[in-house]
Amino acid sequence: MSIETLEKEKTGTKLNQLEQLKKLTIVVADTGDFESIKEFKPRDATTNPSLIYAATQKEKYFHLLDEVIAERKNSGLSGVAQIDDIIEHLLVKFGVEILKIVPGRVSTETDARYSFDTEGSIAKARQLIKLYKERGIEPERVLIKIASTWEGINAAEQLQKEGIKCNLTLMFSLPQAVRCAEAKVQLISPFVGRIYDWYKAAEKRDYKGPEDPGVLSVQEIYTYYKKFGYKTEVMGASFRNVGQILELAGCDALTISPELMKELSESSEPVERKLDAEKAKDAKIDKLELDEKKFRWLVNENAMATEKTSEGIRKFAADIVKLEKFVASKL
Repeated sequence: MSIETLEKEKTGTKLNQLEQLKKLTIVVADTGDFESIKEFKPRDATTNPSLIYAATQKEKYFHLLDEVIAERKNSGLSGVAQIDDIIEHLLVKFGVEILKIVPGRVSTETDARYSFDTEGSIAKARQLIKLYKERGIEPERVLIKIASTWEGINAAEQLQKEGIKCNLTLMFSLPQAVRCAEAKVQLISPFVGRIYDWYKAAEKRDYKGPEDPGVLSVQEIYTYYKKFGYKTEVMGASFRNVGQILELAGCDALTISPELMKELSESSEPVERKLDAEKAKDAKIDKLELDEKKFRWLVNENAMATEKTSEGIRKFAADIVKLEKFVASKL
């Protein structure tokens, strides 16, 4: 029986799809826009360099950057170090404002240019958490986003031991997910839409519903985690359409753009649970044993995962550079 049917029988009211989804899955806002977060009332929110850069281009958020520049004018830093310092404080300022709205957590991303630098990722994460603490935010309300490279996962493994929770992003394959689970990462973000994009272009055909390769990837990871009892949370991300979201109802969490949350809120069609932890425990699958060589080989053998991870890192790095240039223009 669908959530919509149960709620209607119980209260006589009809829930929209977003409300129904919230009863099955933790809904997370994938945006840096405060107004959207207020409107749709998710539990958590995620940001990335692209979203933060886009937000800084909107007049209603100009004051945040202006405030950070004013706060940091006596930092004693100059050049690259000054710009880096301002961006770190800006990312945290956005995060703090978001945490005034959501009851749960915010994800803040490390610099994508550290994706192959374990120590650099660790240092950047520690600095971000330090800045959050200075603003009165405890570490359990923050997830540090790091790319799902071998080096990134190693960084997250160390950070988790220090009590810094991580969200491993740019994830496109089971080996990446398995290594994250073994590293006791808090949460992973498999990128549904970007997987879909790759297969749509490569196979020159569209995919809908349960045949969508992005949906299938998250289902595979979710089933593996629940089968073998891993605690790492699975959060589907990067959606292209509502159909992908509904096929993953029941996933631990789903991070959704304001546009797609709006679409869900405007429909009252029934939402059915598609992922079930108990059923996953009965799946007939083998455990994947990984060391660094096997991890690199399996990811390399997956053309989609290799290409989309690399592309994602390049795009996020490019948006950090755009943000740096924008900040420099304000100094």
